[in-house]
Amino acid sequence: MGSSAVAKSFEMIILSRLLVGICAGLSSNVVPMYLGELAPKNLRGALGVVPQLFITVGILVAQIFGLRSLLATEGGWPILLGVTGIPAALQLLLLPFFPESPRYLLVQKKDPAAAKNALRRLRGWDDVDAEIEEIQQEDEAERAAGFISVVRLFRMRALRWQVISVIVLMAGQQLSGVNAIYYYADQIYLSAGVNTNDVQYVTVGTGTVNVVITFVAVFVVELLGRRVLLLLGFSICFTACCVLTAALALQDTISWMPYLSITCVIAYVIGHALGPSPIPALLITEVFLQSSRSSAFMVGGSVHWLSNFTVGLIFPFIQVGLGAYSFIIFALICLLTTIYTFLVVPETKAKTFIEINQIFAKMNKVSEVHPDKEELQDFPPPTLEQ
Repeated sequence: MGSSAVAKSFEMIILSRLLVGICAGLSSNVVPMYLGELAPKNLRGALGVVPQLFITVGILVAQIFGLRSLLATEGGWPILLGVTGIPAALQLLLLPFFPESPRYLLVQKKDPAAAKNALRRLRGWDDVDAEIEEIQQEDEAERAAGFISVVRLFRMRALRWQVISVIVLMAGQQLSGVNAIYYYADQIYLSAGVNTNDVQYVTVGTGTVNVVITFVAVFVVELLGRRVLLLLGFSICFTACCVLTAALALQDTISWMPYLSITCVIAYVIGHALGPSPIPALLITEVFLQSSRSSAFMVGGSVHWLSNFTVGLIFPFIQVGLGAYSFIIFALICLLTTIYTFLVVPETKAKTFIEINQIFAKMNKVSEVHPDKEELQDFPPPTLEQ
């Protein structure tokens, strides 16, 4: 993309955007899955939130470089597009030195020695027998199923509520209006009297809030738990959307309403950064075992990006049709996702993958392995802590 201006080829931008999109789609699934598989139980939540933290950092860096005083100029935009290659180059240099996932090596590759070596590299000590035994319990629990494809994932009764939960949370994450809020934010800032040239700095401030709250989530996810952060985050987003709707409807009659609108935007960003943004991908790692985890991420990632695309495509038309009341739709989705989380989604904090799947086995009303070995229904009790 950085050389498109010199080459005078807009086709290069289109092709590059396609390649970057493929990379983003793969990374958004593979990174949280990889970190979840190699993390110890007591740090799994924190490490699971770290990818979202760096996403927010990337957004903030792009917002800063995209200031009109920096690279958002006629001569600077090719550099702005070209710097996206720097993190990609760093990954190419560093990833070969990363160990393979110990769970992948033991459960799927059936290589205990390689799994032990990988764990020793990750933990920094030699005694990893307890973790190896816990992974072996997972392997024994799901050995009958083999690899579970996306099609089998939807057919298996033993995974029914896990799949439904992933779809609901991933759809709720995007359909709750996070991209619409950012889309509408500039207009809200302008209506509050912010100078046109200064809106970009307010946007950077909003991005900074996003980074700070996501950073806080890294530390509180193991303290408060995943379920609490989801309930708290979606509840804040629901309240912010409701109040924002009222503020937008009354901003022409009450002088201070535009300032309330700005407060609602910031509150929404805080709520989304606490739970709806980082937690759903973490839960995919936790509620599925090794044989079905990759297929579950395919489903979750597809729902995520399709929902993202849908909001981006239809929100301008919703805005034209409903005006100030556009955010009522997003408030309703936040409310429904909150209710579903409260009624269905269990807490996974400080639990092994086996323990979590035992919880879902009860929800799915399964207790024995199906004779045709198509379902995972009975899991041996965990005896060792990670």
